[in-house]
Amino acid sequence: MNRILITGANGFVGPHLVRALDAAGDEVHGVGLGAPPAGVALAGWHDFDLLEVTSLESAVNHVRPDFVVHLAGQSSAAASFADPEGTFRINVEGTRLLLDVVGRLVPRARVLVVSSSDVYGPQPENTRVREDAPCRPVSPYASSKAEAERLALARVHEAGADVVVARAFGHTGPGQAERFVVPSFAQQIAAIEAGRADSLLHVGNLEVTRDLSDVRDVVRAYVTLLLRGRSGTVYNVCRGVGVRLTEVVASLVAQARVPVRVETAPSRLRPTDVPWLVGDPALITRDTGWHAEIPLETTLRDVLEEWRARTNP
Repeated sequence: MNRILITGANGFVGPHLVRALDAAGDEVHGVGLGAPPAGVALAGWHDFDLLEVTSLESAVNHVRPDFVVHLAGQSSAAASFADPEGTFRINVEGTRLLLDVVGRLVPRARVLVVSSSDVYGPQPENTRVREDAPCRPVSPYASSKAEAERLALARVHEAGADVVVARAFGHTGPGQAERFVVPSFAQQIAAIEAGRADSLLHVGNLEVTRDLSDVRDVVRAYVTLLLRGRSGTVYNVCRGVGVRLTEVVASLVAQARVPVRVETAPSRLRPTDVPWLVGDPALITRDTGWHAEIPLETTLRDVLEEWRARTNP
């Protein structure tokens, strides 16, 4: 049985990861701000800001983890434009402090640093970007993730740390907040069906193509990278297939139980947007055998059903 510490365990991905690790028989501890995630089996919970060094040291010393999964951080590109300094503070300084503490207290522990495909920036249409492509971030969030990656990989070469970087592409599924694109659509449709909103689905820029996976597939990738990833390596975690947001909206609208009209809302447009971002998952498949399994239609259906249940409990 492995002892595993997850930062940001009460976010979107954390509860799914806790369930997967608990099912594998691991002892899972969580770190985060506020209450622990509901409905999951945690061996321990530590409520504090990741930038509180003394609390972080106490948690790591208490757990003595074999593995650390670093999920904590500011995860919205849109929000990063409003608070770039805060985004860098938690995403970069938080990663540095975690690596410092783990390196001092449990230097043999493996750390999985979860990054983002946003670090790549714009890519040529009809291509699948590989891990060796240059990074051209276009938001404070993406820049902060690129810098966190640099810090993490430097620890491997400078201090012999055991660090793997997961460069996650878009993922969604049950439990994701409505400020993100797919649950935002699903929440609006559920409200329209319930008669709590007019028939307009308000959207942002739909003329973009993304590589979208199910969060339950993504946490399987994280588990396999903990066990079989190569230290000092960056791995794309992606389906490898592009989908236009127009197709995502069309699929959700087709599942609606009442007529729904789509309208672009200026408030939902980002200051910058990457038109095309699709990944190549060949490296993670080669090294671990992982590949995405859950069809996108299943994911979209599950998200819509969740919001229907939340809107009409």
